[in-house]
Amino acid sequence: MDQYTLNLLVVGASFALYIGIAIWARAGSTAEFYAAGRGVHPVTNGMATAADWMSAASFISMAGLIAFVGYDNSSFLMGWTGGYVLLALLLAPYLRKFGKFTVPEFIGDRFYSPTARLVAVACLIIASITYVIGQMTGVGVAFSRFLEVPNDVGLYIGATIVFFYAVLGGMKGVTYTQVAQYCVLILAYTIPAVFISLQLTGVALPPLGLFSTHLESGVPLLVKLNQVIGDLGFESYTGHHTSTLNMVLFTLSLMIGTAGLPHVIIRFFTVPKVSDARWSAGWALVFIALLYLTAPAVGSMARLNLVETIYPNGASADALSYEERPDWFKNWEVTGLLKFEDKNADGKIQFYNDKSEDFKATAEANGWKGSELVIDRDILVLANPEIANLPSWVIALVAAGGIAAALSTAAGLLLAISSAISHDLIKGSLNPGISEKSELLAARISMAVAIAVATWLGLNPPGFAAQTVALAFGIAAASIFPALMMGIFSKRINNRGAVAGMLSGLLFTLIYIFMYKGWMFIPGTNQFADTPDSWMFGISPLSIGSVGAMLNFAVAYMVSKSSAEPPQAIQDLVESIRVPRGAGAATDH
Repeated sequence: MDQYTLNLLVVGASFALYIGIAIWARAGSTAEFYAAGRGVHPVTNGMATAADWMSAASFISMAGLIAFVGYDNSSFLMGWTGGYVLLALLLAPYLRKFGKFTVPEFIGDRFYSPTARLVAVACLIIASITYVIGQMTGVGVAFSRFLEVPNDVGLYIGATIVFFYAVLGGMKGVTYTQVAQYCVLILAYTIPAVFISLQLTGVALPPLGLFSTHLESGVPLLVKLNQVIGDLGFESYTGHHTSTLNMVLFTLSLMIGTAGLPHVIIRFFTVPKVSDARWSAGWALVFIALLYLTAPAVGSMARLNLVETIYPNGASADALSYEERPDWFKNWEVTGLLKFEDKNADGKIQFYNDKSEDFKATAEANGWKGSELVIDRDILVLANPEIANLPSWVIALVAAGGIAAALSTAAGLLLAISSAISHDLIKGSLNPGISEKSELLAARISMAVAIAVATWLGLNPPGFAAQTVALAFGIAAASIFPALMMGIFSKRINNRGAVAGMLSGLLFTLIYIFMYKGWMFIPGTNQFADTPDSWMFGISPLSIGSVGAMLNFAVAYMVSKSSAEPPQAIQDLVESIRVPRGAGAATDH
């Protein structure tokens, strides 16, 4: 059986499973649509949360970014995992105890203000749509290669699949679909990693293989990698080459943005009790760790295999002839995500750091006129099994896994958006007397519109999948996280302070991002080049969310101190949420 047919069978089987689950778990009420009827087991919810968490950014893009940059991009790992711990310890149990369906509902009630609820809706929608752009980008990348269609066609197919099961099943359908998607994606990520680790180091566990000896050369794997890429003018893989301030701010932005992302928070509303929310968070961390411990090894080994494919006899010898390029190279060329331009017309694939002044003399001596290979970093994990010549069934499994990762998070995000529009905007403000049937219809229509918008934006993303997601985390960090933290742990912050804080953090962060990424992410509308020498104080648009969060906290505190204290009933509410009395059961909606 050829690879294309096998890909179709495996991916098609996974689609049939997801759609079957959606039909089985179809939501018949708003409680089922928003919170799966609050009847999900903690382990099941933990697995669904992990799938929601491990998006296209984690599965497809993160290892690719680590592979091409190395240590400096470990901030993705540190920020996302640290943020999850922050969410599990400081937010999830308390929000579950409050017992409502959505994050804006908590903010509206805690700050006793419909305006605060509406501002929270705006923050949620902006962050979630930015996040879902990254997922749709990942969907397009996966579909384009494995179904051998153009990137935009792959995007449309993925959007159609998401539309079907997310609109039909709501949170109930999405939860059980995500359990299936987790099983697919974790197998798809770890099995190739085990194969490749065995090939390169003889060690089955990839995290241990990363720090083991490279079999062919007899030196540690990371030392070998540093040697190979150093010979081509690239910076050392294990060294720190960027601004420490920017790295710290970026890690912080990812951490607090993680803790403020509503599509993960609402997952903890689906369990029966507050104690279940804590158990669910713990199980999710276990399931997440399986991928995040493997990612550094995947990135490192993929980079080594890629370079040694292009230079099979070492960097000092001739590069691979374009006519002799392997099948995986040809397959990815079709997608447009891998491009070759023969700049010196010698028929060979020169791949090196043509921006390095130190390597310039070497390149000229070799007759090279610029690096001839352009690789989209989002393809590396998906191409990894092909580069390593792994069996066909492993390649097909990775195809299904990449698609599952992107679809699982996209569905969660779209659900958060539709809940905010139908429950918080329409029922909470515009039409409080709306019937449950009409509210459910509004939720499904708003989700369909969100899918259409995300698909359109996914055709022209503002960066690689993980970078686009990082922007969303920055927006959530600057707007939602401070409001949640102050709402739970401070009785003094009032409605005016919360609204002023959220607006200042959101607007500051958005304006800074748009100045470098383009207004509304439209290409060509940016005021400044998105390069380190153009960033204000050396802070990248990906890191600015942490500064926006500090501004949010400061403005909220100052405005609250200069105005009246919250009513006593609200202060009592904060006290009741924080103190674990009666934590066995949560408040009904």
